[in-house]
Amino acid sequence: MRAERSGSFRRRVVAGCCALLLLALASGEAAQAVSPDGGSGRLDPRITEIMRKPDYPNAQWGLLQQDPDSGRVVHSRFADQFFIPGSVAKLFGTSGAWDTLGGDHRFRTPVYAVGERRGSTLDGDLGLVAQGDLTLGGRTRPDGTVDYTDLDHTYANDFPGATLTPQDPLAGIDQLAQQVRRSGITRVEGDVVVDDRLFQPEPVFVPTPTPLIINDNLIDLLTTPGARPGAPAELDWRPKVAPYRVTSTVRTVAAGQPTDIEVTTSDNGTRIQLSGTIAADSEPALKVSPIADPAAFGRTALIEALGRAGVAVTAHPTGANPVGRLPGSYEGRPRVALYTSPPYAQYAKLIFKVSHNLGGNLTLCLMAVAAGGKDCMDGFPVLADFLERAGVDRKQVQLLDGRGGNPVDRTTPRAVVQLLSHWHRTPEAAVFRNALPILGVDGLLADNCTDCPARGKVFAKTGAAVGLDALNNRLAVGAITIAGYLDKGNGRFDVFFAGVNGASTPTTDVNGVLDIADDLAMISAYLQEEAARREH
Repeated sequence: MRAERSGSFRRRVVAGCCALLLLALASGEAAQAVSPDGGSGRLDPRITEIMRKPDYPNAQWGLLQQDPDSGRVVHSRFADQFFIPGSVAKLFGTSGAWDTLGGDHRFRTPVYAVGERRGSTLDGDLGLVAQGDLTLGGRTRPDGTVDYTDLDHTYANDFPGATLTPQDPLAGIDQLAQQVRRSGITRVEGDVVVDDRLFQPEPVFVPTPTPLIINDNLIDLLTTPGARPGAPAELDWRPKVAPYRVTSTVRTVAAGQPTDIEVTTSDNGTRIQLSGTIAADSEPALKVSPIADPAAFGRTALIEALGRAGVAVTAHPTGANPVGRLPGSYEGRPRVALYTSPPYAQYAKLIFKVSHNLGGNLTLCLMAVAAGGKDCMDGFPVLADFLERAGVDRKQVQLLDGRGGNPVDRTTPRAVVQLLSHWHRTPEAAVFRNALPILGVDGLLADNCTDCPARGKVFAKTGAAVGLDALNNRLAVGAITIAGYLDKGNGRFDVFFAGVNGASTPTTDVNGVLDIADDLAMISAYLQEEAARREH
C-alpha cells in the first residue's frame, strides 16, 4: 500500500488520530536482535537481511513460529519479552467475544410500542432498544455477509485511498421503520426514544463504543474533482440525517497538484465544513466526521425513516434523545419491529480484515453485557477467563482496550502464538483463519506480495503504533507487527508472530511506515515459503 503525503498528516499525528503514545523501549543492536533464543532452524537469509537493515539501528525484533500440532518451535526471537502489539491486540478481545457470544450469535434490535393503540395510532412512544450491533445493516450484503473494503472509511482521515462500501448506512433503520408500518401503525402521538442503557460508554476506549452504532458513528464526506482546474469540487455525504449539514469550498487544482482537504465542525458536530484543494486527476477523496451524539442521531434517523415508510411522528425530529420517557421494562409491551444482524463471526471478520478500531473496543463491552454488567471494564474478567481456558498465559498480555491503541497494551510473541494455537484446535479453525487478512488477497494485506509464492498462503492480523517524533521531525514507529497462520500445504499450518518495536522513519512521510509494514509482510512470506519447503 502506498499513499501520497497529505498536508495535514503532521497535524493528525500530533493529535494522535492514528497513533498511540509511544513509551521508551529497550533496544539493542541489530545483530543482537536476530540472535536466537530458541528454535530448531536458522532464519532465511532474506529475513536476516531485513532485520539488519540500516533502517533499524535502535529497533528490537520479536519472532515466534511454531507447529501447533506437535508444539515444535521452528524459530524464536525474544518470545517471552513484551512487545507493543498495535492492532494484533484485536486477536485477544475479538477472540474473547467470539467465544463468549458464539460465532453464530446474532444481535436482535427491537422496537417496542410503549402506550395505547387506537386503531393505526399509537398514543405513546416507540422505543428502539440498542443491542450493540456493530453495523445495524449498514454493511450487509444481500447474501447476509458483511461487506468491507481493503482500506476502510474509518481510516479516511489518516490515509488517502479509503473507500466506501455500497450499502446504505441506514439500511437497518429503514427496515425497522418499514416493519413498524407493517404492524399497522401510521401515526405516533408521542416520541421516538433510543434505549441505550445496554452499557455505559467507556471514555478510556478510543474510539468509544456506544450501544447504538450507525455507520460507525461517522459522517462520510466524499469530494470529487470538478470539470476543470478552478472549478468547485463536487460533494456528496452520507448518511443524510437532520440536523447535520455539510458545505464545501474545496476547489479543483491542476493535475499533479496536492490534494489537501480540511474538515472543520461546529461544537455539536452538526455543521461540517470542507475546505482546501483536490487535484483534477484525483480519485474521489473521502473524509469522515464524528457523530457527536449517536443516540440523538439514531432517534432522528428513525423518525425520518418512519416518515419515508408512511408513519407520522408528532414529536420534533431533532433534539436530545428523551431518555426520561423510557419505561422501566418492556414486559407486556408489543414488539412492532426487529432487526436481526449477520452472525458474530462476520463482525469478527470485519474487525480483523480492516482493523476496525470501534469494533475492537466494542468486544469488551459485549463481554461485559454477557456477564450481566453495564461497565465495559467488566469485560476484562470475561476475557481473562477465556484466555486461561484457551491455554494462554494471560500474565504475558497487558491490555486496557480491545483495539491495541492504549499505551499500556503489551503482549509477548508466545501469548499470541498460544491464542492462535487454541483456535487451530477448534471446530471453527478454518472460519477464524479465513477471517484474518490474506497476504496479497484482501484486507490490510491486499497490496502486499501480490505476485510472490506466498500469496494467498499467509493469514494474519497486522498491527501498528505510530507517533510524531517532533525532536527529529520524523515518525516514531513504536511497533509494526503481524501474526497468524502459515499454510504449509497438505492442510497443515504453522502459527507465528513477527514484530519490530522502536523503529523510526527518515521523515514524517507516512510512506516510511508503509515501508516497514512491507518488511513485516515479506518476513511472513519468507516464513511461509520455508515452512512449505520443510513440509514437502
